Amino acid sequence: MTAAPRPTAVARFAAAVSALSGWRRMGLAFGLGASAALALPPLYLLPAMIAGFSGLVWLLDGAGRGRTAFWIGWWFGFGYLTVGFYWIAAALFIDIARFWWLLPFTVTGLPALLAGASGLAALAAWATRASGSGRILALAAAWAVGEWIRTWIFSGFPWNLVGQVWGVTDATLQGASLVGILGLGLLAVLVAAAPATLADGRTGVRRWAPTLAALGLVVLASAYGMVRLQDAATGTVPGVRLRLVQASIPQVLKWNPAAREAIFQRHLELSRGPGFDRVTHVVWAETAGPSFLDRDPARRAALGAAAPPGGLVLTGTNRTTPQPTDPPMVWNALQALDPAGRIVGSYDKAHLVPFGEYLPLRAVLGRLGLSKVTAGSIDFSAGPGPRTLDLPGLPPVGPLICYEVIFPGHVIDPARRPDWLLNLTNDGWYGRTAGPYQHLEIARARAVEEGLPLVRSANNGISALFDAHGRERGRLDLDAVGVLDVDLPRPIAAPPYARLGLMAPGLLVLLCWGAAWRSRRARTLRS
Repeated sequence: MTAAPRPTAVARFAAAVSALSGWRRMGLAFGLGASAALALPPLYLLPAMIAGFSGLVWLLDGAGRGRTAFWIGWWFGFGYLTVGFYWIAAALFIDIARFWWLLPFTVTGLPALLAGASGLAALAAWATRASGSGRILALAAAWAVGEWIRTWIFSGFPWNLVGQVWGVTDATLQGASLVGILGLGLLAVLVAAAPATLADGRTGVRRWAPTLAALGLVVLASAYGMVRLQDAATGTVPGVRLRLVQASIPQVLKWNPAAREAIFQRHLELSRGPGFDRVTHVVWAETAGPSFLDRDPARRAALGAAAPPGGLVLTGTNRTTPQPTDPPMVWNALQALDPAGRIVGSYDKAHLVPFGEYLPLRAVLGRLGLSKVTAGSIDFSAGPGPRTLDLPGLPPVGPLICYEVIFPGHVIDPARRPDWLLNLTNDGWYGRTAGPYQHLEIARARAVEEGLPLVRSANNGISALFDAHGRERGRLDLDAVGVLDVDLPRPIAAPPYARLGLMAPGLLVLLCWGAAWRSRRARTLRS
């Protein structure tokens, strides 16, 4: 008799991983998830993602029950999100004496909550009982659905979707124009998990086929991106030159009444500095302007001095009704003022941050003495949703305040497509962590998905301009104080993702899921 071939080193290692149980199994799942997060911006350690997702496949191979599969996925997601979200805790240290109680929630609670989506994804993939490449397809499809759940559950927090790893180059990110960042996430899991099949006991070409197919997918995506960028238009809008003002006010001073006037003057001086005569519009960051301009004609007039002749100053501000109301209403807003100090356009933030701009379950938590992190005791009111704003001298614009930019497929007015996106933000809360860099890259992905240039003005946290293909055309780095003068790029025709929305990644999910079930059927017939 011919002896059975000896298992390869990869197969022996995979078998050892699959055989783990108890805390060793779950501890490894956490570590693999943490490893996969290192592939995200700004590090882009892509081999860490391959180790993470291939290891996840082997752990799921050893799961004998659905409950075990769920907890493997949950611990993997918990590690992934804990590493990916660590920077959120930095905001609490601005006033840790007041907000220490939120530390457990931000460091472990939020990742633990959202890791439920990863647990369900792992359970769904395991439940197919697919074999070979089929289980890779099942995991990729289920992971994409889990990330979609993260876009809306508990008001939504789709930060660090795994598709962001394709942002390592301009070319590889272009696939977002076809299937969006959710679709790219599915493809990323396919590529990262494919090497797990090297342990399946196949020989010859069949053993390497899934891994080579994954490599081919990377080559194909890169080639598509290079071709798309080669033919990309680079024109700009005539007669529009923007000045982005980054004052980099430390968060500990941002709402200090004693520093209010100095902060205002700093913005005015930067706005009217050298080159002011060559710009048409000035853009200040989120809440950079004085609050309640509707009720303050003197401040409106002073702010109008930052507007170039015949142009505008666009600023983030806190807005309230012109006349007092009971209870008072406050919006996190963008307002545009002309040189005379008249407000000629306004947009109110629609997607508010829980615990940041409002206190969830205020009737209960408020009685316990808890409050939101931002200044003031009044919850912000929500605006009506994405809107296209018409402003004098500018093409129609889609405003996005702070983390409104992180929601794929929900950044433009569905009734009227704008010509560009404007993201006002303040990432000064997060210091020199990964958070500001991740936020920047997420915004860049929206430019590619929608085929629209994106202008980003930050108090601190990297002001930048991306064209409609997501190529950076200028930036002010973290902690820099200054201005960035840029010409506004033109939009391009709406790419497939902008027209189809979730239908594009949804089709990928169905194709992968169908192939996975076909694999399961073939396995059943063989057995």
